[in-house]
Amino acid sequence: MLNSLSGRFLILTIAFVMLAEVLIFVPSVARFRQDYLRERLERAQIASLVLLADDMISPKLERELLENAGVYNVVLRRDEASELILSSPIPHMVDMTIDLRTETPFSLMRDALRRLLIAENEIVRVIGRPVRMGGEQIEVTIETAPLRRAMLDYGLNILLLSAVISAITALLLFLAVRRLMVRPIGSVVGHMQAYARAPEDARRIITPRARVRELREAEEALHDLQTELTGALKQKERLAQLGGAVARISHDLRNILTTAQLFADRMEASRDPGVQRAAPKLVSSISRAVNLCESTLAFGKAEEPAPSLSRVALAEVAEEVFDSERLSAGSGEISYGADIPAGMVLRADPEQLYRILSNLVRNARQAISASGREGEILISAEEGEDEWVIRVVDTGPGLPKRAREALFEPFAGTTRAGGSGLGLAIAAELVRGHGGRLELERTGESGTVFAIRLPRGLGIV
Repeated sequence: MLNSLSGRFLILTIAFVMLAEVLIFVPSVARFRQDYLRERLERAQIASLVLLADDMISPKLERELLENAGVYNVVLRRDEASELILSSPIPHMVDMTIDLRTETPFSLMRDALRRLLIAENEIVRVIGRPVRMGGEQIEVTIETAPLRRAMLDYGLNILLLSAVISAITALLLFLAVRRLMVRPIGSVVGHMQAYARAPEDARRIITPRARVRELREAEEALHDLQTELTGALKQKERLAQLGGAVARISHDLRNILTTAQLFADRMEASRDPGVQRAAPKLVSSISRAVNLCESTLAFGKAEEPAPSLSRVALAEVAEEVFDSERLSAGSGEISYGADIPAGMVLRADPEQLYRILSNLVRNARQAISASGREGEILISAEEGEDEWVIRVVDTGPGLPKRAREALFEPFAGTTRAGGSGLGLAIAAELVRGHGGRLELERTGESGTVFAIRLPRGLGIV
């Protein structure tokens, strides 16, 4: 219960109410002390009226008057003259004088605390103004033990009353919070748990019913989120089914195109001039179709496995990529170079890093070849405090605007006839698997620069 919202609210309410009562405790006790002393002055004034009415009273009656007033003696100042009206023996000398005519709120609270803390019985002189024009000044001498006992009883009563008020207030607030907040929140949590068990079931989407504005806004936000998620899950399921169908079609189509490619290869040996002119174009078209089918099948497989991180010498990987591209392209007008710090070692999956660089370098080579001019491809790298940055720079014609808008989207970012648009999508996915990101830093007539940023947080080698 104490870990629940309503339980903690109950404890806080009791604590805050008690704190408020403590804050008013000292002023209340100070006021009680002031009223106590004024009452003693009034009783002493009434007792003195008896003596003023009859100068001859017995010692016994005088003692009764002083005991009733709770004082040792009474001094009344009238007509600019002070007169000892009633008196009795004082146990010892007066310890201090209290003048109620000049006390401030601060001094009242200070003296009240002092009286509560000092248990010793003292004799004090109390000075005040008589009531009902009974004179100019009245002065009594009293002991402080009865005053302290009365203050303690009053203080305990205040604390007891505060505890009762705190408990009742906290209980009422506990019930109110439980009804107005805890139950609606519990209902929202219940809807979330039910939806999590079957998110594709539209019947489990919450219907906003709360009357409290904040809770209703939360319910409406949850309703919108669940609606969008259910729709996205249905769309994902349809896309998965469509992807499976496309993969099956691509598989069968690849087999058909492979057979066609074999026949096309034989046609190239024909001496017929028409066949010789058409055969290269037919072979090129069939090759592009086969490549598209193979890329689609590769992309439609399960997601890439998590990278197996190890120490990788970047220069060696870059050289392997260049060797592979030289074999694929044959002799040409494209030069390859690397600007990598000697001995630079980073933490990555060597196979996936090879694929990332291979995709980027191949795209750069194909772009330069399509332009029909000479070019250069460079892999550079630098090491920062938080990340490694690898750049693939080419001197190709740059990327058109249409390609930049859907650069890393599958089947959308290609600029080459017959291209699948999967190279950059796969490279970006592999980089994200390393916790990094693939960025297009710049592109234009002078060339294109892609940057691979890999974090060093996974471990510094």
